[in-house]
Amino acid sequence: GISMFAMTTKKDYSFMGKFLFIALIIVIVAGISNIFIQSSMMQLAIASVSALLFSAFILFDTQNIIKGGYDSPVEAALSLYLDFFNLFISLLQILGIMNSGDRE
Repeated sequence: GISMFAMTTKKDYSFMGKFLFIALIIVIVAGISNIFIQSSMMQLAIASVSALLFSAFILFDTQNIIKGGYDSPVEAALSLYLDFFNLFISLLQILGIMNSGDRE
């Protein structure tokens, strides 16, 4: 659905690149810090932010593919594959935390 929206919208989302990269670094740092804290609520927050972040990455990368921002089709496909994979992992974490009984 997000890719279809990116293909049909007239708005340009290429300005989001720097913001998305900074947000990704913040999520990575939060994830590493949660390794030591081990809070399930923090993990839920990180997974939720990651799901939103990778949805925005799908939007950004789809528009980059349409505008020819990638040199090869393999690079473009790999970029979208990683976005979908990370979104899937984030959704699995959210569902796993919601179904577990050890919420703090």
